[in-house]
Amino acid sequence: MRRVMEVNEDSKIHGLIVQLPLDSVHTINTERIINSVAPEKDVDGLTSINAGKLARGDLGDCFIPCTPNGCMELIKQTGETNTSRLQSGCQLIKKIMYFVSNILVTGIGKPEMVHGEWLKDGAIVIDCGINTITGILFVHFSLCSDVTISRSCVPKPIECLAEEVGLFSDEVELYGRTKAKVQLKTIDRLQTQPDGKYVVVTGITPTPLGEGKSTTTIGLVQALGAHLKLNAFACVRQPSQGPTFGIKGGAAGGGYSQVIPMEEFNLHLTGDIHAITAANNLVAAAIDARMFHEATQSDKALFNRLVPLTGGQRKFSPVQINRLEKLGIKKTDPSMLTEEEITRFVRLDIDPESITWQRVLDTNDRFLRKITIGQSPTEKGFTRTAQFDITVASEIMAVLALTTSLADMKERLAKMVVATSRSGQPVTTEDLGVCGALTVLMRDAIKPNLMQTLEGNPVFVHAGPFANIAHGNSSILADKIALKLVGPQGFVVTEAGFGADIGMEKFFNIKCRHSGLKPHVVVLVATVRALKMHGGGPTVTAGTPLPKEYIEENLALLEAGCSNMRKQVENAQLFGVPVVVAVNAFKTDTKAELDLICKLAKEAGAFDAVHCSHWADGGAGAADLARAVQKAADLPNSFKFLYDIELPIADKIRIIAQKIYGADDIELLPEAQHKVDLYSKQGFANLPICMAKTHLSLSHDAEKKGVPTGFVLPIRDIRASVGAGFLYPLVGTMPTIPGLPTRPCFYDIDLDTESGEVHGLF
Repeated sequence: MRRVMEVNEDSKIHGLIVQLPLDSVHTINTERIINSVAPEKDVDGLTSINAGKLARGDLGDCFIPCTPNGCMELIKQTGETNTSRLQSGCQLIKKIMYFVSNILVTGIGKPEMVHGEWLKDGAIVIDCGINTITGILFVHFSLCSDVTISRSCVPKPIECLAEEVGLFSDEVELYGRTKAKVQLKTIDRLQTQPDGKYVVVTGITPTPLGEGKSTTTIGLVQALGAHLKLNAFACVRQPSQGPTFGIKGGAAGGGYSQVIPMEEFNLHLTGDIHAITAANNLVAAAIDARMFHEATQSDKALFNRLVPLTGGQRKFSPVQINRLEKLGIKKTDPSMLTEEEITRFVRLDIDPESITWQRVLDTNDRFLRKITIGQSPTEKGFTRTAQFDITVASEIMAVLALTTSLADMKERLAKMVVATSRSGQPVTTEDLGVCGALTVLMRDAIKPNLMQTLEGNPVFVHAGPFANIAHGNSSILADKIALKLVGPQGFVVTEAGFGADIGMEKFFNIKCRHSGLKPHVVVLVATVRALKMHGGGPTVTAGTPLPKEYIEENLALLEAGCSNMRKQVENAQLFGVPVVVAVNAFKTDTKAELDLICKLAKEAGAFDAVHCSHWADGGAGAADLARAVQKAADLPNSFKFLYDIELPIADKIRIIAQKIYGADDIELLPEAQHKVDLYSKQGFANLPICMAKTHLSLSHDAEKKGVPTGFVLPIRDIRASVGAGFLYPLVGTMPTIPGLPTRPCFYDIDLDTESGEVHGLF
């Protein structure tokens, strides 16, 4: 419809034809499409206006459909002027009678339908049908890039998609034609609607190339919608530009199972990540500015500037009233504070060594892992060592993903701890006076983004915390709205980042704990290449060709590596949720290899295991997976958390390390032990645990594949994301900002300045 309207309004184009039939798979209202063509450009003459004029005989004031018009022109050229005896092929079929006409026009589309004995000598036959005589016509499709496939599909106008899924027009804020934000008031309207089925897609321990969880998520939703005819919604994370321009590429899915338009999905989208970057760095600036001003001013000067005269009076702002209450000062008149109270009010007295809040940017940049700030002469020698994190590792990103309302987000942003005072008290963004400004910066980012799959299924793209640093799951708000929209028989499919030992464990223990939602099914994605790697195959390196072991059949290597899949199935079962293994097939995989994985997965306790071809075939390639998921969702569910949050910090870490990773024990290094003591004293010991470790191994060592045993998990530090609501131990040497490889993805990314198309995204 959009393309037709564009041509209607383009004065350089004089006419258009809508190719019929429209689509052999999806139902499209042909009459609606045809009648959207401007009558003056309706070259085919098929609109109701042109057809009506034709029926009335107004041949000079309408377009005559080109096929009959062409036939009439051919008849004129024969010199046969008596056309009253003109018969159609349809009449011929119906009557099966001896034919005496001079002219026969047929458009049957079947070869050799008209027999010579039916015609009088000298009769003229005009065949305007399309007839295949030489047998079946095979069409060979070459493999296209993801962006080529994405561009080949014209998305539904986003307002039409919103209407289809049950959103009201005043609940949708359009961002162009292909994406929109959904108002949070939708949850209030739908609060009495029962929820649909809740499915989480996770994976075995992956290779650096990724094993297709996003592609499987989208393919499964396409299959549930198009093939099982169920309401289905995908909820996925917004990708970081770090991997997009770095080594991994985008995260829109791939092949014929992806979110479109993939360029918009992988780049700025609606600016949520930029809002998080701005908010995070505002906090960082506030910390250093406050430390500088406290170090260079007296208590009185600080107070006069923090509570300035306005109209001859000093007045506390609401956030300053909150700080006074936190200090136990029950006064609201600035002139009534004692000198001791003024000192306590104006001095946060931050210990520079205790600062945990870092600046962020959404780029892989290894040289920002450790920096020195404050070197300008204007900072009067107040330098300190600091670092950058990647934006998707910011606590504000984690808050966005775990919040349940605007009021809840405001409260969480205020509780974020950025440092500790020299007296051992936690310093929050509320103490800095910046929490209200953070809420303002995040007021639009909190609304989920609506997009669609290649097959027109709805997708919420919202939040994007890193899984090996943060909790790696999209937002609770998106899931909750989607679960209401699909209804009790529908499905919401979301994805947890990296392997089941990381993203899935955090999905259950952190996200589900905050949301109160109970999942119905775990889909565990496995690939032949990853399992061969775990069986002892050669190193897999992004950007280099796969060794022959991964592209030739090797059942022994594959079976040895299936131990990792078995362990991840067991990990999912620890939470009492049925598991369906999705074997994401590649063109080099053999049937024997795919069947072996399915067999071993079922023996490991999976409810079912199927191989899928959704990358190549879209939803049709995941139809068997969709049926297995539907059956698994009807099973009795005994969902439970892995640990009690009231346990001591070290005990919770130990349970994850031993039960999920297979470690013998944990080792708290001195800094980590100090943080355990500090956070216990400050009252944060009852928060859930968000482990920051490598995603390339069940252990802390990325080189240890399969199912490592006999290791002790080293915890070098623990940090508190109090606003988000978890503690995150740093395992081994886990960096919080990735670096760029020798040849990053940006070498291939460019813009066609004439067409405006982006090249090189994948």
